[in-house]
Amino acid sequence: MIELKGIGKTYHTGGVDTPVLHDIDLTVEEGEFVALMGPSGTGKSTLMNILGCLDRASEGEYLFAGQDLTALDDKKLSVIRNQRIGFVFQLFNLLPRVSVIQNVLLPLLYSDPYPSNAREKATRLLETVGLGERIHFKPNALSGGQQQRVAIARAMINEPSLILADEPTGNLDSAAGEEILELFDQIHAKGRTIILVTHETPVAEHARRVVTLKDGRISSDEKRP
Repeated sequence: MIELKGIGKTYHTGGVDTPVLHDIDLTVEEGEFVALMGPSGTGKSTLMNILGCLDRASEGEYLFAGQDLTALDDKKLSVIRNQRIGFVFQLFNLLPRVSVIQNVLLPLLYSDPYPSNAREKATRLLETVGLGERIHFKPNALSGGQQQRVAIARAMINEPSLILADEPTGNLDSAAGEEILELFDQIHAKGRTIILVTHETPVAEHARRVVTLKDGRISSDEKRP
């Protein structure tokens, strides 16, 4: 599904070059559950942003499902980002003034045509994540773990082939975090490809493969039983 060839990223700010990623080669097969590990500042989130088409590499080639994304314009990248990739963030990124179900429906606003069964689909996803009775609540009426469940339902609404999760348990207590990881296990069991950024070993242990970054380079790539 994913093939990175010689990916590098350098930020240019105020005439100063800051290299973050160096010569990243990475292949992820469809249906894999991969954890990206490494200490803060090693390039994990930058690599995640490139994988999710939120940022562009400074050099190298990115193939997604056989399509070279390197030269695509922003409009075409936004379509791929919306329709084929689901995002789960540490800070949930929910809109506080609209209901849970409206948050889940947000990615569909860019669909053409808008699905006739959108509300039914969103309701079913919220039931799947255990929030079927709270679809009309506002996010601030939910616990952190429940808000992250909403974010996962939102990530799944377009039936993406890839789920990207950036420190999804970082703002949760251990019990809520474990529930979220079990939910990712269930999503993976249904055949979804998941790439999860974490600096915590217990979180990475839910993945079947652990890729470790150090100083902007891949230092190890290990598969687990």
